[in-house]
Amino acid sequence: MKKLESEVQFKELVQQEKTIFLFSADWCPDCRVIEPILPEIEQKYDQWTFIYVDRDDFIDICSDHNIFGIPSFLAFSKGSEVGRFVSKDAKTQQEIETFINQISV
Repeated sequence: MKKLESEVQFKELVQQEKTIFLFSADWCPDCRVIEPILPEIEQKYDQWTFIYVDRDDFIDICSDHNIFGIPSFLAFSKGSEVGRFVSKDAKTQQEIETFINQISV
């Protein structure tokens, strides 16, 4: 999964066709739990670009998009938010895949 490098890059990626941002942090235990399943999810949903956003490095982006718990997912397509799976709760592979399947673009 590619890692977000700047706020400018975030704005550019939001404008692309299909981008899912994973908001996470190295210290987050629930984030570490889903880490091993992410490559499989990325392969299964290869029409999406997945971007890792370190919550600590991009706190302003988190605040702007009401990300107050991690791990959380935001999906964008062509500049519009099309999906949101935001909470502080741990997430299973099934829950993440259900979220992605429910996104309509």
